[in-house]
Amino acid sequence: MSLNRREFIQALAIASVGGMSLQSDLASAQTQARSFYDLPRFGNVHLLHFTDCHAQLLPVYFREPNVNIGVGPQAGKTPHLVGNYFLKANKIASATRDAHAFTYLDFTAAAHQYGQMGGFAHLSTLIKQLKASRPGALLLDGGDTWQGSGTALWTQGQDMVDAALELGVDVMTAHWEMTLGEKRVMEIVQNDFQDKISLIAQNIITTDFGDEVFAPYVIREMNGVPVGIIGQAFPYTPVANPRYFTPNWTFGIQEQNLQKTIDQVRQKGAKAVVLLSHNGMDVDLKLASRVRGLDAILGGHTHDGVPVPVKVRNAGGITLVTNAGSNGKFLGVLDFDVKGGKVVDFRYKLLPVFSSLITPDAKMSQLITKIRQPFEVRLNEKLAMTEDLLYRRGNFNGSFDQLILDGLMTQKNAEIAFSPGFRWGTSLLPGEAITTEHLMDQTAITYPYTTASNMTGENIKTILEDVADNLFNPDPYYQQGGDMVRVGGLQYTIDPNATMGKRISEMRLNGVLIEADKNYRVAGWAPVSEEAKALNSEPIWDLMSRHLKEVKLIKPKKLNEPIIKGLANNPGIEAIK
Repeated sequence: MSLNRREFIQALAIASVGGMSLQSDLASAQTQARSFYDLPRFGNVHLLHFTDCHAQLLPVYFREPNVNIGVGPQAGKTPHLVGNYFLKANKIASATRDAHAFTYLDFTAAAHQYGQMGGFAHLSTLIKQLKASRPGALLLDGGDTWQGSGTALWTQGQDMVDAALELGVDVMTAHWEMTLGEKRVMEIVQNDFQDKISLIAQNIITTDFGDEVFAPYVIREMNGVPVGIIGQAFPYTPVANPRYFTPNWTFGIQEQNLQKTIDQVRQKGAKAVVLLSHNGMDVDLKLASRVRGLDAILGGHTHDGVPVPVKVRNAGGITLVTNAGSNGKFLGVLDFDVKGGKVVDFRYKLLPVFSSLITPDAKMSQLITKIRQPFEVRLNEKLAMTEDLLYRRGNFNGSFDQLILDGLMTQKNAEIAFSPGFRWGTSLLPGEAITTEHLMDQTAITYPYTTASNMTGENIKTILEDVADNLFNPDPYYQQGGDMVRVGGLQYTIDPNATMGKRISEMRLNGVLIEADKNYRVAGWAPVSEEAKALNSEPIWDLMSRHLKEVKLIKPKKLNEPIIKGLANNPGIEAIK
């Protein structure tokens, strides 16, 4: 790994702010920057893990949430810790590059200081370095790889398929991949991935005869040790996304079938067994307590960067549970020491991928340039400028979500707007131009239709209650993905700890209480019904492109967030100062 002169100078600045001794010579700065990724080999089984990159081939900014509330048994526990609470729990010093990678704190200033994160060319260099010191290491992709950018949408995921092959992915599972449809998914698996990448999922079967759609697991020998990897695709795909994309497949957690699969993998000789999961962290924690025989769960879906694995006790012993963040920001490294037919020790490190510290891999860079070339003009079209930090992540709202809500209400002449609680979407710093590429990073889905309809106050409350139960049900098995629907125009109060149907109150429009039997004009996008698809209404990116060109300059604006009850001193909430 080497740095050019500009990168040397940046490394010096990073070393200074990160608490490293400031040296006058650039060579010393390079050495210290490289040492950040020097991870000694341990044991004889090596797994590299990334997840939820959401088709981000280039380095990005991605702000972590300041609101990530845990309820029930997960209240105040990993992964529901934000900001300073997170730093304290994980023994991370403030004002360091780790603090920037894992939290929202001082995001704009830290982003200017430390630069962007991720990027497949940088990730490729890091993976090659780690594999060189870890013979036989496997690269695992936790899913949400083929969706999340303009190029992924316009190529039906082919850009990410080609990039994954170049990156050296060995095994993957899936979620948003399914929104390309059954036919396209199988085309990739049976052609591009044949004998190269295994897409595994023990919890997807056919609706007619219950046949396996994908291989449930793979067993690979590494340094004389048989290693079993079981796949767990997102269980609620047909609920969180349109059912018409996967009409012939059923999903679900399939806990009992998972136990049978674990037992089968063990019977076939696997001495180390892991679950490559897209359940989400809370579901994985509960699952780990109820099944036996898993040494670890390498998780995704909820975009939580978890630097210290949670040790979960079950009838068979202890299972490690981790989650490896999103957007290419992190690479997990799990090393097992297997002796006497079982795992006796482990080391785990979740490495933040700082683009400025890693020389991009030349071959991957060339591939990315080739992928982007046909779309460069469209991607680089400037739509507006922002004076605000634009981001999405958080339980209730984000500034880019607020921008979409404002656009929907303005362009649809609506009093209220709803926008999905998607967790993907890159961040923009104040002073940046908002391009079509940035807009597509927030909206690139295969069901982008915008809507406008009349809803009664009662229907509005029902929608909010349903989504709130999905997010805040104390039983993780009833949490079906995503954050709270983002709301424009309407103000409300929420009590996450209340029971279903009683969490939402004080719904107001312009200070006036919403009436249950009165109709309100509500705009939205990303409807999951097949009827909405048939209408083929204007896609959200066309509506927002028009809106941004009209507004021209995005100024800072207070987010429309609910009043939260019953969560005083909850470490999953920090107010922005």
